[in-house]
Amino acid sequence: MTYNVRPARTSDVRGILALLDPWVQRRVLLGKEVVTLFEAVQEFVVAESDGELIGCGALHVMWEDLGEIRTLIVADGWLNHGVGGAIVASLEARARELGLTRLFCLTFEVDFFARRGFSPIGEQVVDPDVYSQLLRSPDEGVAEFLDLAHVKPNTLGNTRMLKHL
Repeated sequence: MTYNVRPARTSDVRGILALLDPWVQRRVLLGKEVVTLFEAVQEFVVAESDGELIGCGALHVMWEDLGEIRTLIVADGWLNHGVGGAIVASLEARARELGLTRLFCLTFEVDFFARRGFSPIGEQVVDPDVYSQLLRSPDEGVAEFLDLAHVKPNTLGNTRMLKHL
């Protein structure tokens, strides 16, 4: 059971959608439009084995020092084989290359992220000036990071976590 993690290509978008769909059907993750995935493909890494996508994850930059790990998915048959950890490690390396010093995630998988150094966070984790700038972002992930009321229905049961790199 060997696999490798690499940057995503546009040809991977349909495979990313196929990985995402079962989790959307289970109401664990929100669905994404195809166009949204094409627009964000440079944020993604994928794990593949014998040419088949078995996992993916994305790093979204939110601020000069802050990024979010999002859309972390591992195919059912590959759970507990280190794939998710390898994807997170790849995204963390990319975050460091970009100069980020903090990573955010919104997750049901608290233990998984805690083992990788993430901790639950409270309300205010950025200073007021940054907060006022982030409020201007149309990105739903930023709204989830800020814990804004209009995204609460999407985040019920999730834990907001942060890691200092």
